[in-house]
Amino acid sequence: MVALVTLPATASAAQILEMIERDGACIVSGLLSDDLREDVLAEVDPFVEQTQYGEAMFSGSRTRRTGALVARAPSVRDVVMNDRVLQVANQFLLRFADRIQLNLTQTIAIEPGQGSQPLHRDRFGWGNFIPETIEPQFNAIWALSDFSAENGATLVVPGSHRWDWERRATAAEVCQAEMTPGSVLLHTGSVIHAGGENRTNKTRLGLNITYCLGWLRQEENQYLSCPPDIAREFPIALQELLGYTQGNYALGYFSDPDSRHGTEAGILAPETAVGAKPRSEWISTEHGYQDVELADDR
Repeated sequence: MVALVTLPATASAAQILEMIERDGACIVSGLLSDDLREDVLAEVDPFVEQTQYGEAMFSGSRTRRTGALVARAPSVRDVVMNDRVLQVANQFLLRFADRIQLNLTQTIAIEPGQGSQPLHRDRFGWGNFIPETIEPQFNAIWALSDFSAENGATLVVPGSHRWDWERRATAAEVCQAEMTPGSVLLHTGSVIHAGGENRTNKTRLGLNITYCLGWLRQEENQYLSCPPDIAREFPIALQELLGYTQGNYALGYFSDPDSRHGTEAGILAPETAVGAKPRSEWISTEHGYQDVELADDR
């Protein structure tokens, strides 16, 4: 019988990455403190209650998916910036990009009576245009409630991140990510998974935070979900993760549409939109463009 490895909250980034490379997914127990989890619940619950159910089989007719959480729920910002998860996400994704970015923030409330979601790979949000050798995405599904086999714990196919895309999973190859509140399921964008069936009388609530390569279009448009007038109050590291910095040379610059005179009508770094100065710039070298830190007085 297949199963996911569960690591303690004290596990190192290297230990977690080893399991991710081997199985495509693993669980880290108790990584979210009870206090922070309670804060998240208090802040997201009103928005979840206002969210409509999905209209298609994939999104779920008894499932509510609520986004724009960085703007709506201040406590979610701490979850997005979790040191251990970011360590692993960076080590996993920076083989294929110069920077990573926040891809999606979403609570997923699977209510009683919801059937299983079709098994899928998240990477196909970009179609099948990205070569199999490039991993575009890294996911963290945080358990805000108990995740059990009965209430819809995420279905996962360990090792499927190394399969040919045409291969389909058998029932014997599927397991469930059962975990206690405050734990997190970490998985690649290539591993086959799905939301499970909720056969109980209680809602299963998860917080889905995903990261992707800095040169890709984000699934959740962070500039609309968290516009500059909100993001300008954030720490620089969170601003950059949202995408308010260049993902690579020339990726992400803008021109101020309201400016009619002066240099502001020209090319501006994304940091300018949130009232910050770039921490680095891209310079030309014989091997292409390189990201270098700017002096403090720039």
